[in-house]
Order: sequence, then structure tokens, then C-alpha cells
Amino acid sequence: MIRLYLDEDAQDRDLVRALALRGIDLLTANKAGLSHRPDAEHLAYAAAKGRALYSFNTGDYIALHSTYIMQGMTHAGIILAKQQRYSVGEQMRRLLRLIHTVSAEEMRDRIEFLSAWG
Repeated sequence: MIRLYLDEDAQDRDLVRALALRGIDLLTANKAGLSHRPDAEHLAYAAAKGRALYSFNTGDYIALHSTYIMQGMTHAGIILAKQQRYSVGEQMRRLLRLIHTVSAEEMRDRIEFLSAWG
């Protein structure tokens, strides 16, 4: 099953609680001690821990994904959403749909957009 890492933008307390109550293995940037760090550090940390990164920072993570692929590096996946587009409940439902549909192995080196999981 996909394990999540939520960067600073996506680590809404209510979302974290809702996902945890549903048995999702997740870690936040705050819990990892990575507050106020560059996106590259968040992705490197998530990759090292085998966690798919969830963020609203679409542009930066698409660029980082391209860099990883071009340099032969791997990550556990990136899930992106537009900020303030979805309620906490909608984010949770879409993330759960993705997590219960795509295996951790299938998610490796892949970008998914939350908009596709409605």
C-alpha cells in the first residue's frame, strides 16, 4: 500500500487526522522535522523513506520529477493537487481512491494528479 509524506503545503491537520483514522500510513513535514526546507529536500526525504509525496506545489515537483528521471534517480511517487480546489473531505476521498487502486510499486517514479481521482 502507498505510504504518504505530506509536505508543508498539504499537511492540513484535519486531513492528516482523517487519513490516519482510516489506517493510512502517513508522515508530515512537521513530524519529520523538515519545516521550511526546499522542495528538493522534501522529495529526497520521501524517496529515502519509500513514501509518495503529496503537495499542492505542482510546478516545483513536476520539475523535480523530471530531474529525477533524467538523472536516473527514483522516488516513491508524487501526488499533486491545486491548492484550495478541494475540501479536506474531497482530498481524503480522492487520496483513498488512489491509495486503494494503485500499488506502491506502481506508484514508483510516477506523478498522479488528484483531479484524476474524482
